[in-house]
Amino acid sequence: MIVTPGQVSLSDLERIYRDETPVRLADEARPKVEAAAELVAKAAAASAPVYGVNTGFGKLASRKIAPQDTAKLQENLILSHCCGVGAPLSERLTRLMMVLKLMSLGRGASGVRWDICALIEGMLEAGVTPVVPHQGSVGASGDLAPLAHMTAVLIGAGEAFYKGERLAGGVALEKAGLTPVVLGAKEGLALINGTQFSTACALAGYFEAERAVQNSIIIAALSTDAIMGSTAPLTPEIHALRGHKGQIDVAARMRALMAGSEIRESHRDNDTRVQDPYCIRCQPQVVGAAWDVIRRAGQTLEIEANAVTDNPLVLVETGQIVSGGNFHAEPVGFAADDIALALAEIGAIGQRRVALMVDPTLSYDLPPFLTPDPGLNSGFMIAEVTTAALMSENKHLANPCVTDSTPTSANQEDHVSMAAHGAFRLLRMIENLNVILGIEALCAAQGVEARAPLQTSVSLGKVIKRLRQDIQPLVDDRFLAPDIETASALVRDGAFPEVVA
Repeated sequence: MIVTPGQVSLSDLERIYRDETPVRLADEARPKVEAAAELVAKAAAASAPVYGVNTGFGKLASRKIAPQDTAKLQENLILSHCCGVGAPLSERLTRLMMVLKLMSLGRGASGVRWDICALIEGMLEAGVTPVVPHQGSVGASGDLAPLAHMTAVLIGAGEAFYKGERLAGGVALEKAGLTPVVLGAKEGLALINGTQFSTACALAGYFEAERAVQNSIIIAALSTDAIMGSTAPLTPEIHALRGHKGQIDVAARMRALMAGSEIRESHRDNDTRVQDPYCIRCQPQVVGAAWDVIRRAGQTLEIEANAVTDNPLVLVETGQIVSGGNFHAEPVGFAADDIALALAEIGAIGQRRVALMVDPTLSYDLPPFLTPDPGLNSGFMIAEVTTAALMSENKHLANPCVTDSTPTSANQEDHVSMAAHGAFRLLRMIENLNVILGIEALCAAQGVEARAPLQTSVSLGKVIKRLRQDIQPLVDDRFLAPDIETASALVRDGAFPEVVA
């Protein structure tokens, strides 16, 4: 994929994330990148102190560095900042982080040579992926530790994955036919100062949250038919009167999914129930609101993905090198917290539908715990408990991270965003949510099948058919963990939206 820095869309970024697509910068980015590098080279040779070019870093910014020590200064910066801990980031996410850094450098405001960009491009194409521990960043001054682990491989240090092996960084480059670089003035700082780790994790959370919304809409429609719920709350005029786009969109999709259901038509008249519980009736209001929040977060993340977030910045047009604070990941932190709230709520309302379907007092004549022989069999009794556990865990994980600032670096960096773990935690929440929705799909399919000979709609019938390709109906109790794992994988991989597209 050829990208123009500053103009990369969310759909392009999702393709890079899901398909691990190699990326190169458009040729027109090169002149400005080289012009910025020339300005930095001149500043490094001059006597005036310029932060990060011929000075120390952070609290040591007042220390002047001699021109002959420029390369050593940048190397020391990278090696000393490789302090990350914890399990490595997935190769898919690390590659997305590398692309975001490449896009930022390609704006021509960071002062690195084109050779740096070319090496990152070469690593993406050859599949050399740095080993990046996922803990250690507070989201300002940039994602220093994780980006240092990424950069270490560029200089032949650190570790990298290459063709299924975990190798020393220099060895991985050599096997791929690539040559490490010697960093020039400011280049190490440009590579590790920025929000690309936090943004990559938040983007992954955003992409998966969008998929979760689609899954929730489909599975909620299936659950509504399973309990013989009413479609009256999906009436378009109701949602138009409120006006929220997400709510309108969810209701429209549910109406389309349920159109033609024999189950629905069978109880339009003489149904003794007046209203359904909120988890059925208010799906458009709840998941629609979550969808609006997710969309707004996506807009923020698209801007951030295209931004220049290192420091200082090289203003080619004016010839200035200016210190600022674009490395502060506050926008990413807010976006991640918003997505977390939305994920928790999508799971919360989905869990209540599972509880509704297994409860014979509420499910409108479905068998207890959705088993045809209750008593001897427990059916989905404990599967529902699992959804409750994961729902509760996601509620805890949804607590805001961006408000939890703490001073670092001898109080020089005295307010930080905590965007890194705020964004990374979204991956855990998505895993939990996919299980909740997977179990809901199992219960809803079982419930719809219990309504035979009445049939659901054609669209929802396709969803059940896809589920039954991998998981048979639950008749007698069996070892359920593999079924739950498989259903969760179908949700994760977008199998249900694909069959009703």
